[in-house]
Amino acid sequence: MAAIGRVVSSSGRFFSPNILRISISRFLKTSSNCRTVMPAWVIDKYGNNDVLRFTKNAIFPIINYPNEVIVKVFAAGLNPMDIHMRGGHGAATMSMKRDPLNMNQAGSEFPLILGREVSGVIMECGLDVKYFKEKDEVWASIPPWKRGSLAEFVVLSANEVSLKPKSLSHTEAAAMPYVANTAWSALVNTGGLTKENCAKKRVLILGGSGGVGTFAIQMLKAWGAHVTVTCAKNAERLVTGLGADHVVDYTAGPVQVPLAALDKFDLILDNIGGSTEHWALNLLKPWSGAKYVTLVTPFLQNTDALGIADGMMQTAATVASRALKHLAKGVHYRWGFFAPSGPALDEIREMVDAGQIHAVVEETFNFTQVPQAFAKVEKGHARGKTVVQISNGGT
Repeated sequence: MAAIGRVVSSSGRFFSPNILRISISRFLKTSSNCRTVMPAWVIDKYGNNDVLRFTKNAIFPIINYPNEVIVKVFAAGLNPMDIHMRGGHGAATMSMKRDPLNMNQAGSEFPLILGREVSGVIMECGLDVKYFKEKDEVWASIPPWKRGSLAEFVVLSANEVSLKPKSLSHTEAAAMPYVANTAWSALVNTGGLTKENCAKKRVLILGGSGGVGTFAIQMLKAWGAHVTVTCAKNAERLVTGLGADHVVDYTAGPVQVPLAALDKFDLILDNIGGSTEHWALNLLKPWSGAKYVTLVTPFLQNTDALGIADGMMQTAATVASRALKHLAKGVHYRWGFFAPSGPALDEIREMVDAGQIHAVVEETFNFTQVPQAFAKVEKGHARGKTVVQISNGGT
């Protein structure tokens, strides 16, 4: 069967929409891919930190589609998403999205490899990959329905991968792709902000000291926005050092009180959720196109509890009712979602190498300390990112 054709992105990437599986031998060089197993941290069931298991016999990844690459992992970033996935949050939706080739003979996702961020080196390229070559240093965020980066190797689609910023080590680079793609999706794709229209806009980030918040502050300041952040008192120096114009301590009392005394905002990025929706939208400029974008949504909770079909129906009804309710008040209510994008990381790489965005790494662990790294992330109150060094190249 002939290939359907190629799609060329603005960054010069070549992808094929053809998903025809072709013989593995056409994609891999047998001289460097004789292995069948590799070391990795896996889970065999959902649960707490006790389900994490180290193995030297995880299945070695192979290229199944012509636009895929195999990456040798030097460093892996951890996120709250990994904690949620370890516990089974979103399992129903993820199982629906997973490629059958990434499931075992019984149709199960186990053993499952976690880790949503990677920095490393390309070891093999599929036949349709023209934008990358072997030995390229790359970074990427990994969709939650794919096997993750807490392993020696990982396979990814080329459109999820970007050349690593030259100014960052692998450890630093692994701290950024997932949160960068999440913030980009929320602020640009959903919020409509760009470097051309961001100047002088007033943006509020609720929960600004974690991974997404620290990245968003820097990107928005590079584009000229005025940025207000909520965080704990002991994180104030961190966020002001990243460029935040105004900081409100949420531990000093009801945070909505000092925020209500400020000029109203053009956009709010909510990393907190919960009760914030009851008062945060009142802080937006009415009838001006102002947007509230929350990253805390009930989508996965609905599909886990109700199943895919009913969960999606419940989710659609919820977001529609909330959007209409707030539109009547002159503001836009939106949900933001993580979206892996190599082209977005291309643009972010340029900002990093120009010195506009810096990696914020709170703590690093070696490959033997993955349970400790998970425990660190699970405590919350992050001041940047937690990174696991998989190999010596990650320093």
